[in-house]
Amino acid sequence: MDRAEKQELVTTLSDVFKNTSVVVVAHYSGLTVAQMQALRRQMKAQGATVKVAKNRLAKIALEGSDVAHVASLLKGPTLIAYSSDPVAAPKVAVDFAKTNDKFVILGGAMGTTPLNADGVKALATMPSLDELRAKLVGLIQAPATKIAQLTTAPAAKLARVFGAYAKQDEAA
Repeated sequence: MDRAEKQELVTTLSDVFKNTSVVVVAHYSGLTVAQMQALRRQMKAQGATVKVAKNRLAKIALEGSDVAHVASLLKGPTLIAYSSDPVAAPKVAVDFAKTNDKFVILGGAMGTTPLNADGVKALATMPSLDELRAKLVGLIQAPATKIAQLTTAPAAKLARVFGAYAKQDEAA
């Protein structure tokens, strides 16, 4: 990797650290290529990204960003997972760590808040942004449905009463 490529990588990583809402750092030593590809596919499916970068270059890119405290985690063979959805990258990383013992979550950051491994796991248990939106829409629609039912209920009751009177008149 020549100097220009390194500078480009640092610039790219710097943009990533400034524009993403969550960063997860993990050790990947011992994972096979197939397992790494599976991790990348799972992350991509959830809108997250995985990068393996030299620790020294990543530390340079971290300087001046909100997540600069993550630099202390960059020791050994580490990868960086990030996403704009605060739950996507942690959720995929935690699920992947459950099935792969060699994938060890070290910690991360959400905005300016540092996260240890337990913090990343706690973040992974939260519902995603899309799930929260769906719940919110459901909560908004429920009262409207109930109002519609209440406004049609008196008319239905009146129709049943008239129907009952009509049956009485026919019987008499």
